[in-house]
Amino acid sequence: MGAYSTMIVLSRLSVALQRRFGRQKLRKIVLGSIPFLVLVAIWHANTVFGWLPPVFVPAIGEVWDAIFFLQEDCPGFVPLIQLDNDCMMTTHILSSLGRVILATVVGLPAGIALGILAGMNRPISKFLEPVGVFANSISGIAWIPLAIVWFGVGWVTTLFIMLNTIFWLMFFNSMLGVRSVAKVYEDSILTMGGSRWDVITQVYLPGAMPSIITGMRMSMGFGWRALIAAEMIGGDSGLGFMIFTSAAEFKIEEVFLGVIIMALIFMATDRYLLAPLEKWTVERWGLVWKPT
Repeated sequence: MGAYSTMIVLSRLSVALQRRFGRQKLRKIVLGSIPFLVLVAIWHANTVFGWLPPVFVPAIGEVWDAIFFLQEDCPGFVPLIQLDNDCMMTTHILSSLGRVILATVVGLPAGIALGILAGMNRPISKFLEPVGVFANSISGIAWIPLAIVWFGVGWVTTLFIMLNTIFWLMFFNSMLGVRSVAKVYEDSILTMGGSRWDVITQVYLPGAMPSIITGMRMSMGFGWRALIAAEMIGGDSGLGFMIFTSAAEFKIEEVFLGVIIMALIFMATDRYLLAPLEKWTVERWGLVWKPT
């Protein structure tokens, strides 16, 4: 009787979830969660059976406790938003997020605008294409020693590394996206009396949007990794700095915590910002094929 009741409860729960999210979306959520559940299960099994010592892989509970340990001296909400050093975890998170937001606000629009302008002029784009290839071939991490010499250790160095990575990826992808648009569409707009602004907003920007969205995802991914590396070497705060100092002090649970927070932040950015933007632009304009 107890097993039968459990089956009824599970069946009703399944129906309720399907009504709430839809069968296809629920299926996507479940399938996407399986690898993470397997990883967590293996992680917990390592703690139970002791395959690897805690100095290599800490227990899940130790990583959870590290959150409260890093925040236990935080005096309140106001010091938290003021990035007080006593609020260690939130200070590191907000420092990294602040650099990401600032570099994104500056780098994305600048890269897109200059990329579109360069792509509109074919001779100029052919001239600047090798420059973009050269700039993108240099990893953002490779700039760290030179940035430390130029700007010292701190905010400016880490911001420069991420801004440099984001700008060149966006510039290059935007320029190539505009170059992929057939010139006949530009001629059609101009023939019907349209202005150069109409050409940009109605031809080049929609036509280059797949490349621009791809550039956004690439720049955020590469920029985030470059930022973490810069914080490890040339920063005085941030998640990268927290991971580096925790590793030096053999606080492996804090290292794991920093890595998990990094992954969650980027996954949330891609899921709730970049993916909806792609759906609102690229898929809405029918520029990519999507299976039904």
